[in-house]
Amino acid sequence: MTSGPASPPAELPAEPPASPVTEPPATDGSASKQGDLSDHERHIAPHVMVYLFAFVPFVALFAAVPLAWGWGLSWLDVGLTAGFYVLTMLGVTVGFHRYFTHGAFRARRGLRIALGVAGSMAVQGPIRHWVADHRRHHLFADKEGDPHSPWAFGTSPAALVRGFWHAHMGWIFDRSLTNQQRFTPDLLADPDMRFVHRAFTWLTVLSLAAPPVIGGLVTWSWWGAVTAFFWASLVRVGLTHHVAWSTNSICHLVGERPWGARDRSTNVWLLAIPSMGESWHNLHHADPTSARHGVGRGQLDISARTIWLFEKLGWVSHVKWPTERRLGRLAARAAA
Repeated sequence: MTSGPASPPAELPAEPPASPVTEPPATDGSASKQGDLSDHERHIAPHVMVYLFAFVPFVALFAAVPLAWGWGLSWLDVGLTAGFYVLTMLGVTVGFHRYFTHGAFRARRGLRIALGVAGSMAVQGPIRHWVADHRRHHLFADKEGDPHSPWAFGTSPAALVRGFWHAHMGWIFDRSLTNQQRFTPDLLADPDMRFVHRAFTWLTVLSLAAPPVIGGLVTWSWWGAVTAFFWASLVRVGLTHHVAWSTNSICHLVGERPWGARDRSTNVWLLAIPSMGESWHNLHHADPTSARHGVGRGQLDISARTIWLFEKLGWVSHVKWPTERRLGRLAARAAA
């Protein structure tokens, strides 16, 4: 892997927020030998909100197709939906995932906070919950202890159907929360991220309220606010949820495995653009700290290109770009 200059600019943290969890999974697949994975349960009120925010946007997705013909879809709605989708999805892929979870680069303080805010506005959970779950996923990938493996119930057709549901969205209804003391001590010690974590409810309100406010003001009508809320709030959140969850489910079940990883992660080209490059998932699991996941010809990785732009602007440094030597070793491992 390559890195940036020998010493970062003054505003950059001394070290990237890389995962503090490094021990390998138990050889017998027992999560109990890996310590306590969960330290508390979600309270009933936020647990009810999990169901609400999982299913209401999901229903909106089903309603979107018939409603798009002859009812309430303007170019303003399309623009707002696309704009908020890109903003919040990159907040997750570049921010929550490649930066906060894996430390693929170092970022200036202002950008760090902006990435935390944008990721929170995707309404996929507070930052520490998200990062803790994903670090745990990598530690126990497709083994006992993984919070969302589609292989958790076996390999029969019925078990895989059950596993797909569990990996895609069933796992989020478990009230047990991943141990943050173990998996996110860096974020617990970071006052900026403590603030972003506590602000999740208000950032969710902002994410849902901003589109109808803009739609209503631009059209100067309540109807403009209603359609903007439906498309750029509900439908957009539903899209970001299911695209992100597809990386957990589809990208561990079907697809290509050109890189040597210790789990069943795959590349699924069909999801590359909506996932901002996250669906080149096999390389990510083979080399988790890499800032780029899609390295082959035609493998578009919008998140990596965004990080490249940030690097050119001087907002990030020490970017861990993949090298030919590293990729050669990973390809050889897959062929062995």
